[in-house]
Amino acid sequence: MNTRAILASPLGFLIGLSLGALGGGGSILAVPALVYGAGQSPKAATTTSLILVAITSLIGIVPHLRAGRVRVLAGTLFGLAGVGGSLLGSNWNESVDPDVLLLAFSVLMLVAAFAMCQRTCDILRRRTGTPPATGAAAPSRTVVRADARTVVTVIAAGTVVGLLTGFFGVGGGFVIVPALVLVLGFTMPEAVGTSLLVITINSVVALATRLQAGAIEWDVVLPFTIASLGGVIVGSRLAGSSDSGVLQRWFVGLMVAIAVYTGIRSGLAIVHSS
Repeated sequence: MNTRAILASPLGFLIGLSLGALGGGGSILAVPALVYGAGQSPKAATTTSLILVAITSLIGIVPHLRAGRVRVLAGTLFGLAGVGGSLLGSNWNESVDPDVLLLAFSVLMLVAAFAMCQRTCDILRRRTGTPPATGAAAPSRTVVRADARTVVTVIAAGTVVGLLTGFFGVGGGFVIVPALVLVLGFTMPEAVGTSLLVITINSVVALATRLQAGAIEWDVVLPFTIASLGGVIVGSRLAGSSDSGVLQRWFVGLMVAIAVYTGIRSGLAIVHSS
């Protein structure tokens, strides 16, 4: 068993906590945690991240399904829209320098942090908005009456999410959740639950192309996955509560700190190798 991976596995709890409570964001911590914590190479880390995210998201869907927060049809269509992007992103991953991949990943983390910060502000503005009962019915009506613009937007957003999943090994929840809320009119709890379905579909598709490339480091995957499953169970209970907003603010700060660290490390490595 990989001792370094076991010692770093508590980071998996944070990954699962964010996926369960926020519908995304946690997977973007996985690659830096696996590279700098567990000692994996960047490309091996993106593959491990896909396994971790796929399993955690799949398990995390269960409590959301029981609570009626998952729009299965809409989530499945959104996920299928990202299949092409997932395949393309996985192919690109193989041809990119590992340090360049990490530098690009640090930029992605800052973008994700900004998007999540914007979402937090939006949640605060909507605290006194539509009651849950009314919000629960809105997504179904919106999907049924979707016009051409909505369909094109969903396909475009799904493709972008799939591309991010395949290339970086992330779930893309920071893109999925706002898209479900703004385009399809989902409530935040529904967007969080449905996001896990989309993440699962994209992760499985992207992972299918990676399994042929090399062996999986199960001594790293297992401890991280076990810790992540504990986090997603706790996070799912926080979904939709005021505590999730507090968690998101702390999580944004953590993402920015890790993004800066990752960017500096990878940037210095690129400079030294040139």
